[in-house]
Amino acid sequence: MPLPVRHTPRANWHKYNGAEYFVTICTGGREHYFGEVHDGQTQLTAVGECLRAQIENIQNHYPYATIPLYVIMPNHTHLIVVIDGDKTSDNVGTRFIASVDNIGADAMNRVPTGGVTGNKNPMLNETLGTIIRGLKARVTKYARENGIPFAWQPRYHDRIVRNQNEMNCIAEYIEHNPLVWESDCYNE
Repeated sequence: MPLPVRHTPRANWHKYNGAEYFVTICTGGREHYFGEVHDGQTQLTAVGECLRAQIENIQNHYPYATIPLYVIMPNHTHLIVVIDGDKTSDNVGTRFIASVDNIGADAMNRVPTGGVTGNKNPMLNETLGTIIRGLKARVTKYARENGIPFAWQPRYHDRIVRNQNEMNCIAEYIEHNPLVWESDCYNE
């Protein structure tokens, strides 16, 4: 029996490689892996601290991206992700191909075939999906290496920020999120 067609929630008219985005990422089962809210502030666990460090150092991994504002809640995080389209390349995979050219033909003979390489590697795309995938992977790796139970909810929610008024409303929502945790729809 064929699998059902999986439809993407992404806008088909946008490449996700240059804009401002409001992103929400939830934990698996909405478990409180990141911490707890006390007196309007999130007290982070070790996994929450890892997430904070990854967010604050996002440009070390993705020089074309910044996260100017975020909040980490017990079971989700909200981020404003800005991708500078002027810093992304139109030739996805160029860095990988150039590095392969530099290792020489002998080394290329030892590269396993059948893997994801060149412009088919999704981690080389300079897009929002690459950033979120990398962020989630690094936090998951930390949790596994330290024997901490942890899981992400599959996928994430994003919204392309369309104007300054919308950005101001999102920023206010992010800044006040811990203060209204008791009535938050994610607080189950």
